[in-house]
Amino acid sequence: PDEPAQMLVTTTGYDTFKGRMLIGRLSRGTFKKAQSVITIARDGSQTPSKVNQLFLFNGLDRYEVEEAHAGDIVALAGVDAHIGDTIADALQPEALPTIKVEEPTVRMTFAINNSPFAGREGTHVTSRKLRERLYLELDRDVALRVEDTDTAEAFSVSGRGELHLTILIETMRREGYEFQVSRPEVIYQERNGTKFEPIEQVEIEVTEQYQGNVIELMGKRRGHMRDMAYRDDGTVHLVFHVPTRGLLGFRQTFLTSTRGEGLMNSLFMGYEPLQGEIDTRTNGSLIASEGGTATIFGLHHAQERGQLFVPAGIDVYEGMVIGQHAREKDLEVNVCKKKHLTNMRSSGADDAQRLETPRVLSLDDAIEYIGDDELVEITPKGYRIRKKILSPDERKREQKRRDMSLSGV
Repeated sequence: PDEPAQMLVTTTGYDTFKGRMLIGRLSRGTFKKAQSVITIARDGSQTPSKVNQLFLFNGLDRYEVEEAHAGDIVALAGVDAHIGDTIADALQPEALPTIKVEEPTVRMTFAINNSPFAGREGTHVTSRKLRERLYLELDRDVALRVEDTDTAEAFSVSGRGELHLTILIETMRREGYEFQVSRPEVIYQERNGTKFEPIEQVEIEVTEQYQGNVIELMGKRRGHMRDMAYRDDGTVHLVFHVPTRGLLGFRQTFLTSTRGEGLMNSLFMGYEPLQGEIDTRTNGSLIASEGGTATIFGLHHAQERGQLFVPAGIDVYEGMVIGQHAREKDLEVNVCKKKHLTNMRSSGADDAQRLETPRVLSLDDAIEYIGDDELVEITPKGYRIRKKILSPDERKREQKRRDMSLSGV
């Protein structure tokens, strides 16, 4: 307690009346209310400030105190610092070892919602609100990166993985934000003219009957088996090294192939030279050809072509993805088509048309599903998948331009 005070900021909080608060464990010394302190940033720069208020914790409750001692979990108000900075005694400022944060490996684009349903369900829908919220998150999450793009309506957000960014998306959705996100893409590194990509170690536990399925799936995603061990309970423990891009969209495929009985964990290993092409999605999408309300008649015909994502009675718009096609190419379907009444009836024509239960996509499922030309529309009430270009004619022209550029014409 007699040594100079020293605390590493490990997280931050916010209070409506007290403003931003710094939280961490007091490693040594004593903090007192109105005490002068020095903030030592990660780059070594020092900034003087004063502790306006001091708080301790009792479970989830926070209460104000006059002083705190070594070992206490402390919240400070009035001091400006970031996660990883050291709050030290003003007379003898000494820095603690900073928190090492790995660089982001996955990037997504966050943009304002510009679909035909924009503004219907969200409270915060403007680019200004979206930008403020994303940059506010930087104070709480040191592993996150946010960058402006060449348009004021979109922002590049980088994180430590698909799950990292999905948690942020879900948090913002529950706060009333409405926006749209692109497919996650891996962040590469260039070293001596060679492209490197992030590699993860994946550990899988699965019953013996499904190990062949898992090994085959990992092989298609450039995974290399490092270890395999059989357990007494009939399970197999598999260890793979696989590129991060091979894991994008893998979770749902893994659960389906193991009938929900498999367990999977991954850990970032480092960067290795680019492993080669990976084809992670083989099916196209069923796309609504016009806007309106989905009918049983229209969906009945659409379900013959693939698996539906939407039930009858829901509003759709042109370019919205309403299901997964059974084949490789995208297919436009009119799910708003109504059955026309006629005077002629054939035997069995009036039998009730039965719809299969649509596949309900979670946020994880939707982000894993989308392709490079698709977006996930995020609203407080749910998620929708759409094409980046809604008009089918414009999509065809864009595809033609892309094909011509690839062929060098």
